[in-house]
Amino acid sequence: MNKISQQSLSQASQTHRESLRRSLQHRLEVARASGNEKLVHQLEAEAAYLHIE
Repeated sequence: MNKISQQSLSQASQTHRESLRRSLQHRLEVARASGNEKLVHQLEAEAAYLHIE
């Protein structure tokens, strides 16, 4: 694979990971605000699994 394609894949991967992190953070905020502790724990487990914290 040429260097430009490798850079594009790396950037896409980084962008996707950041999108996942923002989405998960928002979902956690909503779950906490609504007092849904079960969902908070599930989302925290998801963050740990994905190494997003």
